Amino acid sequence: MDLSQFSGFLVFLTIFSMGFWLMIFLLTFVVPYWLVGNIREIIKDKKAGKKEKS
Repeated sequence: MDLSQFSGFLVFLTIFSMGFWLMIFLLTFVVPYWLVGNIREIIKDKKAGKKEKS
């Protein structure tokens, strides 16, 4: 394995690792935050609709 193959392998590992940690971040923080926000918004809209009807 010469230097160009090794540097290519390091670039591949770096990009793969960045993608892996980005996916972990998205699945553990961003998606649940988005879902909870949408559910709260739906509940708030339903409560506002009930208040308007009564």
